[in-house]
Amino acid sequence: MADATDTADTTGAGRPGTGRPGTEPNGAGRPGTDWQAWQDSWDRQQEWYMPDREERFRVMLDMVEALVGPTPRVLDLACGTGSITDRVLKRFPGATSTGVDLDPALLTIARGHFSGDARVSFVTADLKDPAWHAALPHATYDVILTATALHWLHSEELAVLYGQLAPLLVPGGAFLNADHMPDPATPRINAAERAHRHAGMDRARAAGAVDWREWWALAAADPALAEPTARRFEIYGEHADGDTPSAAWHAETLRAAGFAEARTVWRSPSDALVLGLK
Repeated sequence: MADATDTADTTGAGRPGTGRPGTEPNGAGRPGTDWQAWQDSWDRQQEWYMPDREERFRVMLDMVEALVGPTPRVLDLACGTGSITDRVLKRFPGATSTGVDLDPALLTIARGHFSGDARVSFVTADLKDPAWHAALPHATYDVILTATALHWLHSEELAVLYGQLAPLLVPGGAFLNADHMPDPATPRINAAERAHRHAGMDRARAAGAVDWREWWALAAADPALAEPTARRFEIYGEHADGDTPSAAWHAETLRAAGFAEARTVWRSPSDALVLGLK
């Protein structure tokens, strides 16, 4: 499931710029549910943590186009609400995407948002299950994309997952992972960057931005999301306790897992986008 870490009422119109969803009498899916508003509110909440979120997506899709062209078959790994799939289809209308996640609340939003779009399908699966890929509708994909999600796994679990990805790619296919990947060799730089980033987050919060906990409280209060949100917290608890290894670790682990090449293709002071090429 996609998320961002450092570790209400949903009726009426959403407040622009705050990440609070609104509702409409004739929204898609359940009557009264505006799935577009929930998708947008998730994006705003994530951007509060990561102001450069769209930049990593832009570079991710640039590399997709450079390596496999403008009509990729995409596996959106730990897809959440489908943020990556949404951007893939807007840039590449001829693409198709399979989203995989375990979070019932985020998948409810994703399925509602993409309802009726034949280019998109979703699979409920636990990436810790060795057989998770058995439920996929295709044997291979051109690219596997994920962002701000796999840090929910411990390094040992992530290494196992990486070993399962290369066989799911066509020859010349690519895996791209954008996530928290701080450099452990620069603790003072990391601390200064974190303090500066959190000062900006505090200013945005004071102006009405919705954080992680408040967003989930809003979801729990929505009739269409209350039940899947409760199930979500039964699965995950308040938060998972995975790892954030360095970009160098990711590249090395991908090469050991059978990727011919792997390296960082974008980074910020705290995050990175690592690409593995089969």
